[in-house]
Amino acid sequence: MSDVDLPELPECGVSRFLMLFDGPWATLIVRELMHGPHRFGELRTALPGISAHTLTNRLRLFEARGIVTRTAYAEIPPRVVYELTPLGWQLRPVLDAMYEWGIAAPVSALVSMPAQAPATDEAHR
Repeated sequence: MSDVDLPELPECGVSRFLMLFDGPWATLIVRELMHGPHRFGELRTALPGISAHTLTNRLRLFEARGIVTRTAYAEIPPRVVYELTPLGWQLRPVLDAMYEWGIAAPVSALVSMPAQAPATDEAHR
């Protein structure tokens, strides 16, 4: 038995996935890294709207969980490159399926519709 108490994990695979990929930026960062290794600034440019804080936190989490590697080169100026690990590359079919669904989904499922008042039926009052 281990001295380290591991947290109890959900039985549902989707719930486990969402423990790591719980927001839009997480998936989009992985999508960008599927195009190849990126520097921090390249990721910020490719992901308009992401804050440096959010990107830093996600990259650190992904590195700690084995999804991404961070390679720092002893150069001046310093150069740091992020890329997917083999575990990160296992997400490829997941992102491919998300892409296909997003392309095939009807526009009505993707855009906000104005709220409609519930229909009233005088006979059921």
